Amino acid sequence: MAHSPWHAEGRRLAVLVAAYAAAAAYSLLLAGATQNLPVIWTANAVVVAGLLILSKRAALWLLVCCSLVHVGVQIWINRNVGFVVAVTLLDSLQALATAALIRRLRIPVRIRRMRHLFALTLAAGLFTALTSPIVSSLSLTAGGWNAWSGWRGWMISNAFGMALALPIILVLADARHRQGFPARRAEAAAGLAVIAATTWAVFTTTAPLEVLLFAPALLAVFRGGPRAAAWLVMVSLAVAIPTVLARTGLDPAHAMAPLRFAQMFHFVLYGVCMTSALALSRQMRLQALLVRRTAAARAAQARAQAANQAKSDFLATMSHEIRTPLNSVLGFAALVADDPSLSDENRRRLDLVGRAGRSLAELVNDLLDFSKVEAGRLELNLAPAEPAVILRDAAAIVAPTATAKGLSLSVSVKGDEAAVFRLDEARLRQVLLNLLANAVKFTAEGGVEARLSVGEGGDLVFEVADTGIGIAPEVQSRLFQRFTQADSSISRSYGGTGLGLAISRALVNQMGGEIGVESAPGQGACFRILLSAEKAVRREAKAPAPVAPKASAARVLLVDDHPMNRELGQALLTLAGFEVATAEDGAQAVEAAAAGGFDAVLMDVHMPRMDGLAATRAIRALGGAAGRVPIVALTADVRTDQVTQCREAGMDDYVAKPIHREELIAAVSRAVTAAPAPPEVRTA
Repeated sequence: MAHSPWHAEGRRLAVLVAAYAAAAAYSLLLAGATQNLPVIWTANAVVVAGLLILSKRAALWLLVCCSLVHVGVQIWINRNVGFVVAVTLLDSLQALATAALIRRLRIPVRIRRMRHLFALTLAAGLFTALTSPIVSSLSLTAGGWNAWSGWRGWMISNAFGMALALPIILVLADARHRQGFPARRAEAAAGLAVIAATTWAVFTTTAPLEVLLFAPALLAVFRGGPRAAAWLVMVSLAVAIPTVLARTGLDPAHAMAPLRFAQMFHFVLYGVCMTSALALSRQMRLQALLVRRTAAARAAQARAQAANQAKSDFLATMSHEIRTPLNSVLGFAALVADDPSLSDENRRRLDLVGRAGRSLAELVNDLLDFSKVEAGRLELNLAPAEPAVILRDAAAIVAPTATAKGLSLSVSVKGDEAAVFRLDEARLRQVLLNLLANAVKFTAEGGVEARLSVGEGGDLVFEVADTGIGIAPEVQSRLFQRFTQADSSISRSYGGTGLGLAISRALVNQMGGEIGVESAPGQGACFRILLSAEKAVRREAKAPAPVAPKASAARVLLVDDHPMNRELGQALLTLAGFEVATAEDGAQAVEAAAAGGFDAVLMDVHMPRMDGLAATRAIRALGGAAGRVPIVALTADVRTDQVTQCREAGMDDYVAKPIHREELIAAVSRAVTAAPAPPEVRTA
């Protein structure tokens, strides 16, 4: 059952009233036993602490209850009524004024740092010292005594009690100081007992043994923090004062000096212990904060990794789902285009379908490449290559498009045209193709020039210049950012996602190079790539091993769960002269392969019941000729890790969807003419 706020306030109010009664009784009883010797007055500190931490309603009740307690204790020790009424009223006014001053100065009542402790101690002690002569004089006058006979002693007693007790009470009232320290009551009680016993032993004798108190006091601080420091100082002082009085025979003339020494020693002990405790408490809070923030950072990192994995899975799934129907669109369009009876108009329309399909395939490839860039999974495959050949190949690919637009396309090489360097041929060709395709796309008349300069030390400079629309200077700074084009009309007029140049920059940076552009509106553009490549030795081409002619057409097993893909693949392979059998899933593929007689297997990766990876492992486990049949993956998954999974399952090659007829026929031809050794199979 939850307690109301007033219930908590009531408990705190009761504790403060009890503390006030104990403090008042302790001080007044000692003063009475020593013939009005001003020992220490800590009761007002309890009232000030309550006024600072309680609500207005509870603070009013505290004043009333403490006043009644004060009157009762004073009358119990036989004070006259005039003095009792005067001192109670004046003490209440002094407590109210002290609390108001602390609030006015905006001194924190939650003591967490040394400056808070210093400010509170100075303000409360100094204000009490300044106002105590007035309070003491008026109280003594009201009681019929000489107003100036004992005001100095009571001033010290009040100021010391306020400066010492107020911070202690506020520390004990702050629940946050419990955090980070073990709450073992038996250990705390034993520690306080040791403190009390040591204090009694030290102050019973006149020998200077007070330093012995620091060892158990600091041990208690390190075990219990600021609250332990508060308790140990109170217990030690409560034991020290009567011990000193008993040692001096309760004689005010002999007790005053050792009593003030004991008080000053405890003020020093209080300062050392509380300073150490606050520093330790702050360190514990910072450590806890560090732990929480580290845990939060790890949780955020885990969420980011999960989100990144979800994005990768989403891209893989979407690329597969897009490539599968796109494979059928492009494949059947190519088959129909081979029909000699097709009219020119329908052939033109099929050509438009093919172009749109190829554009969609390029967009999917761009998105996948960019996902690799963002995930930091972009890898280079360095091998000996001729940069001049790569540039000429890229130009040859875009040449038909340039010719169709009536543009000239030239290639020039400066330096050693036959030089060989360690390059990622596929990625470099991808960048050059993107620049050349963009140059042709944004050029209406004139031409495109591709240039290569081969330096002595392996410095390569590629340039692609055009006479197109040009790029404004304010746009060039963001041209290589993702999803960025010169302006919104570019994407409407020319198409594209704005990812090509961002991917190109990432690829060039991965190669350790730089890419930039020089352009002006209406004056064309010149994109420049600077690379520093390591020279390599030209690879000697190996003569192909002679292949014995087959007596009949090669038999190919086509495995795909999609009916259109099976129909398309069967048509393409049959036209190429292969004998084709089909299977709808991995289980049927394993059963057909076990019967033998196939020269190659085209295996789709994603299928129900048994997927292509599991089917490949099962075929490899057959043994004999059936287990060694070449297997080519048909997959829309083209990420490096996905291709690696195909290799590890035992597949020999792969063809990415959407399938291009030439690539499919080339892969099957390699498979049926090769005689591969049994591949290494890694079980899942």
